[in-house]
Amino acid sequence: MSTTAQSTNNPKAFAALRVPGFRIYFIVSALAMMADSIEHAISYWILYQKFQSPALGGFAALSHWLPFLFFSVYSGALADRFDPRRLIQIGMAMFMAVSIGWGVLFITDTLQVWHAMVLLTVHGFAGVLWGPSSQLLIHDIVGPQQLHSAVRLNSTSRTLGLVAGPAVGAILMLAMGPAWGILFNALIYVPMIYWLWKAPYGPKFRVGIPPPPRAMRGLSDIVSTIREIAGKPAIVSMTLLAGGASFFIAGGYSAQMPEFAHGLGHTEADFSYSMLLAADGLGALVAGVLLESGGWLRAKPRTACVLALVWCVAMASFAATHWYPLALGLLFIAGFLELSFFAMSQTLVQLEAPAHMRGRVIGLFSMASGGLRAFSGVTIGIVGGIIGIHWSLVIAAMALFTVVSTLMAFVLRPAGTQGG
Repeated sequence: MSTTAQSTNNPKAFAALRVPGFRIYFIVSALAMMADSIEHAISYWILYQKFQSPALGGFAALSHWLPFLFFSVYSGALADRFDPRRLIQIGMAMFMAVSIGWGVLFITDTLQVWHAMVLLTVHGFAGVLWGPSSQLLIHDIVGPQQLHSAVRLNSTSRTLGLVAGPAVGAILMLAMGPAWGILFNALIYVPMIYWLWKAPYGPKFRVGIPPPPRAMRGLSDIVSTIREIAGKPAIVSMTLLAGGASFFIAGGYSAQMPEFAHGLGHTEADFSYSMLLAADGLGALVAGVLLESGGWLRAKPRTACVLALVWCVAMASFAATHWYPLALGLLFIAGFLELSFFAMSQTLVQLEAPAHMRGRVIGLFSMASGGLRAFSGVTIGIVGGIIGIHWSLVIAAMALFTVVSTLMAFVLRPAGTQGG
């Protein structure tokens, strides 16, 4: 029986939370993700109020995700060779510096477009240091037996942060103002940095897994990584699925949420705006809890594709509606579906990745699932500046539906060998 089959058939609910170290990481990771989400909620609102530029919103998506496209495999290789705890700490320190930078610019009222572009870019590089390293770290914490549970719960902890972030961000803006609120936000990254300092995980605690014989040597090593996983259908199909979803939609609409809120009749940074930001995160949170506790929607390539197709329909419907309650419901459904198929795809990839190059394979998946999100800033943000963001999101969802339908036909064809 394959590693995937053994792990996805594990009947224990919340298995990874039985590991004390993972319980702590679950909490500090949720806090860090909340701080990340708070920064987005505050900074995106100020950028929209000051510049009202869909193109700048598109750049926010580009700058956040292009580092994943160009550097994820290298980041994964670094995590293979060096201590992922330290890489995550560096990323957290960069996040803190960005929040402080926003706060200073808000207080002095000196924010210009180029300032925003620099801070958004630094934020993106911080994320690429965090991403692959976090996946290797949870493998170190729980081991292969509980990895499936840990991957889903890690996604859920990040979703907890996404759900709480907009609400906390709104509270901070109302109570302290945007400037002092985002400065306070920098402190929320501290628990992650502190815990990682002495956490007993990382390369020197691993048993039986030697480091790679050498560091990455450019594009040729990326090509060789692709060749090594070419014979693993689960990795290939799920990387393509996550990459396609990221290219067309994922992330691009979040930066445009102030304009979607305006189209729904909400023009202030109030509870109604925060609920739009939080709705899909809440749906994702519910999905994470149900997937982990009920054993529903076990990870299979075909199931992931079906969920992605329904997600396309939900996103197109959200873009088309002008009724606020329906928009909230559709975002909730979209969040449920997005976490479901992204968690499935990431789980399948990580479980099938060879141990000696796990970081590189995870980096390759991050390059697709994270890096290609940069282009959602084009498909939704920049195109939206020309034809309107509602139409750009509808067209992007329809295009993705076509792509996933084609990929699903490819996945289903060898169903007997892929568990579909």
